[in-house]
Amino acid sequence: MAIGLPLLGLLRGQIRKIITEKYSPHYAMLIAKTFFYVGFAILFILVLHEFGFSLGPLLGAAGILGVAIGFASQTSVSNIISGFFLIGEKAFIVGDIITVNNTTGVVLSIDTMSVKMRAFDNHMVRIPNEMMLKSQVTNITRYPIRRASIKLSVAYKEDLEKVRKIIIDVVDKNKFALQEPACMVHFDSFASSSIDMNLRVWCQKQHFVDMTTSLNFEIKRRFDQEGIEIPYPHLSLYTGEKTKPLPVAMAKDDTPEMFKSDEK
Repeated sequence: MAIGLPLLGLLRGQIRKIITEKYSPHYAMLIAKTFFYVGFAILFILVLHEFGFSLGPLLGAAGILGVAIGFASQTSVSNIISGFFLIGEKAFIVGDIITVNNTTGVVLSIDTMSVKMRAFDNHMVRIPNEMMLKSQVTNITRYPIRRASIKLSVAYKEDLEKVRKIIIDVVDKNKFALQEPACMVHFDSFASSSIDMNLRVWCQKQHFVDMTTSLNFEIKRRFDQEGIEIPYPHLSLYTGEKTKPLPVAMAKDDTPEMFKSDEK
């Protein structure tokens, strides 16, 4: 036991290192753990044999106990089997950023029972494998490039072609935005107070936050320079005749003296 346990720990580390270099970290983690547990079980049986214990009754009792534990731990067995499906499917690996049930974070490990994630607020989230297999999982960093969709609103009086050229010029000068695939500026809708447009632009996945932040800042600055109005919600009243504004004038104060307050 004194020699076997350190030897198992050493071999587990070497196996994990070799498999990580050839395949992926989550494969290495699972295989290393399986090797260690199987090796420990064999080592424990050998030690009992050296002490003179009869293995026949022990194995029989272990079989009966295994059946009882199997009925009592159906959920655990389901999670273990689901874990093998998750690893075989390769929908995500350790280090990917995924979204599960409105929770987004970095995958820390894919264990036999659960997937552990670190959310962006530095919370550790543990999700059972069975739930992962049944839920919709979005892998945000699976592919090397990502597309950002930025919604922009301008006033009805603005020249849309001029606005489009300004937006494209800002994208062309942004160091994080990719030129291929090219960016696209689409008309979205006639809103109640504005014309809404959509800017779709691509970047390397590691530059997503930097690109969206810098584009928003630069578009706002260029709109201010060019006199492009970004409207806020407002309500206009018209008489309906050639869309002339409804004239507004201050009415004469005819409030009776008894209702007037001393305070102005």
